[in-house]
Amino acid sequence: MRAKFWFAFLLGVQMPVAAYAAVGEGARPAVSRVAEGGPTLAPFAHVIFCQKTPGDCVSGGRPNAEAVLDDEGWRSLRRVNDDVNAAIRPTSDRPGPLGDVWSLAPRRGDCEDYAITKRHRLIALGWPPSALRLAVARTGRGEGHAVLVAKTDQGDYVLDNRSRRILRWNETKLAFLKMQSGSDPQRWLEVASEDAVSENR
Repeated sequence: MRAKFWFAFLLGVQMPVAAYAAVGEGARPAVSRVAEGGPTLAPFAHVIFCQKTPGDCVSGGRPNAEAVLDDEGWRSLRRVNDDVNAAIRPTSDRPGPLGDVWSLAPRRGDCEDYAITKRHRLIALGWPPSALRLAVARTGRGEGHAVLVAKTDQGDYVLDNRSRRILRWNETKLAFLKMQSGSDPQRWLEVASEDAVSENR
């Protein structure tokens, strides 16, 4: 009786791991990506941020690279998302002559401050810069919002300061408007449509 119990217990623990391995090694589900359109204006606050912090706005590595989303990749995404969400106290920028200000790792900040800080942290961990794109969207309430999109071999995932969950871009209920180019982080592209670009691999 005891042997049957332990066999069932071990089987229950190992099944999710086996399922994950099957997805990674064999037939993979359709990959969902943000549909990129033509060039558009970069957010003015991002232009100012790049002038102040040029090291976070240079091209690096292979253009339009994708990160491999293995166990280590998931851990780094979750750790950075959790750590930055906890480290920055949510506070909207006060109206001023410069309007919105994008700041790296502030003690208080709003959505774009979280996004650029997460991008900075992940690049420091070895993620390719072109796989980490700042994006501007609208929430279901019509509010402007900024997030970080991680482009991986398993699709595009979103790191959002409003949640600990890391979701595929088309599961977020955000209406994406524009996103950084993979070839040059100072260039921005329109999001072509709300539809996913899927490819079977």
